[in-house]
Amino acid sequence: MKLNRRNFIIKLFLALTGLFFLDVLWFEKYIIQWTTYDLSSSENKIKIVQLTDLHINELKSFHKAIARKINKEHPDLICITGDSVNNNRGLPVFNQFLGLIDNDIPKAVIMGNKEYAGKVDINSFRALSKNHNGRLLINESLKFSTPGRSLVIIVVDDFIGGNPDFSYAATEYDNSEEAIVLNHCPEYSEEIALLNETQKVNVKLLLSGHTHGGQITFLGKAFYKPGGSGRFLRGWYKLNDIKMYVSKGIGTKYIPIRMGCRAEASIFYV
Repeated sequence: MKLNRRNFIIKLFLALTGLFFLDVLWFEKYIIQWTTYDLSSSENKIKIVQLTDLHINELKSFHKAIARKINKEHPDLICITGDSVNNNRGLPVFNQFLGLIDNDIPKAVIMGNKEYAGKVDINSFRALSKNHNGRLLINESLKFSTPGRSLVIIVVDDFIGGNPDFSYAATEYDNSEEAIVLNHCPEYSEEIALLNETQKVNVKLLLSGHTHGGQITFLGKAFYKPGGSGRFLRGWYKLNDIKMYVSKGIGTKYIPIRMGCRAEASIFYV
């Protein structure tokens, strides 16, 4: 039986349209891209997982898959770099999510602009993090150690909703140690690099999020970047001697789709 050309074109169009919506509404949102980077020359590597921009308000199957992957990888530390929740209603769900992750894995948690915009109760957020072997850090540092290695985790407050102060956060830093900096909005990273010309912190890695990698992109170009992104979109950047990674993050905001910008979680060996 001959296939009518018009019918063929219609069926092809419908098939391609279906694949497009399957991609932007499901695959790129829920099938997480796990990226791995080894930055360490040490035999005693520290394994870190970065999660960012969860925007969690409902526990879904892909969140459970993320927790299973983390438990399988069993990193030395999880860095949760902001916009975990949009408001106080998200806290119980975030609590459920953290409850799926092995409690013996330490977690460094930071504020993002959405926690501030949604007036998230900081004391509740701090207590929730503590219950899951985590610590909410705001313009402060934390010494982190594993057998044979130690790092200083330096956290700055959110650039949009908070009051970031890298110099204050690094006040107790020992120049003999390597440091990892956690900073939600990458625009402030320019200031960090400038301040560090005199601060002289040995920054091994700077982790940011916030941009969602553009969330909706075409040929690598983003249709929209949120304020606080600066010139950064996603992936690796170098600011003086500082290596910075901007994650595409997990969740979505405003429009519940991703196009050309698959959701991401990353593993770093430092």
